[in-house]
Amino acid sequence: MLLLRNVSLKNQDLKGKMKIDAVITWVDGDDPRHRQKMAQYGPPGIFKVETIAGRSRYRSVGEIFWCVASINRFAPFINRIYIVTDGQDPGLEGFLERNFPDGYIPFEIVDHKTIFRGYEQYLPTFNSISIESMTWRIPGLSDHFIEFNDDMMLGAPVKEEDFFRPDGSIICHAEKINLMLVWLTRKLKFRKHGIMPVSFKGTMMNAAFLAGHKFWMLRMDHAPRALSRDFYESYFENHPETLERNIRHRFRNHDQYNPEELQFLSLYDAGKCECRPLKGRLFCVYSKGGKEDIRRKLDALYRSDAPFICFNSIDHASESEMKEIVDFVSKRLSVEL
Repeated sequence: MLLLRNVSLKNQDLKGKMKIDAVITWVDGDDPRHRQKMAQYGPPGIFKVETIAGRSRYRSVGEIFWCVASINRFAPFINRIYIVTDGQDPGLEGFLERNFPDGYIPFEIVDHKTIFRGYEQYLPTFNSISIESMTWRIPGLSDHFIEFNDDMMLGAPVKEEDFFRPDGSIICHAEKINLMLVWLTRKLKFRKHGIMPVSFKGTMMNAAFLAGHKFWMLRMDHAPRALSRDFYESYFENHPETLERNIRHRFRNHDQYNPEELQFLSLYDAGKCECRPLKGRLFCVYSKGGKEDIRRKLDALYRSDAPFICFNSIDHASESEMKEIVDFVSKRLSVEL
């Protein structure tokens, strides 16, 4: 088991309250320069494996605007928003000035070169797991931060105590599941185009084994995650080889571990992480070429007060479905998109 050393989970105060930042990982996969860069580094067949480098993993249909707007609308306690990207800029200034004329949460664009300083040999990277292993290295990032993927947004007001306890320990929205069943499912997977697919559960399983677990793990879902920068700093200072193991892959690899799962399990075992169920708090909208009834999902969303919403692979949605999704987001967030 990898041991925790000197992890204090500092409680940084801001005017008497805990200082909490938000981090969003984002990429515009339709940027010709980004696509050309990917083509230079991608091995044959990798772009045919959806879970590794399929186009949906990188396409952006405006979700970054929804995510940032939702934080401003429903989480005004956030101190600063950091958007981590590879030489790109979503162009948020005009959007925020138009929709939040009385002021908005300060935001900053952070380049991959900044968080990979000292590890530039692993750039460029097109790997969300590698990037999430390094977000804690953002200069000035508060110890307590909430990490979002750009396809996540808040759907209702949230408070600090939805993510962190007063003593600074974190709250993980997840459920305990049987680790051996996940391992068995992984063993039954077959290679596609000569490459082993990567699954969300598989990377969590790898993290569980790394944390010394044998029987159970925490099953996360596509929701914002409360994290401690101090944990990562201390952990990777003591286990630098574990960090490099994760960031050396330019594309997602089945050997990688989910860094958030590693943190949650390590802190849970140390009594510094509280696990809460996500049921009723997360609403996911998927579009897989017509396999999902978008209208039915949106009807349910209008009746839902779930604080966490994830729009996954909606680049597959039809033009009319996309219009309905944008209409919902605009109404829920009271913004002009």
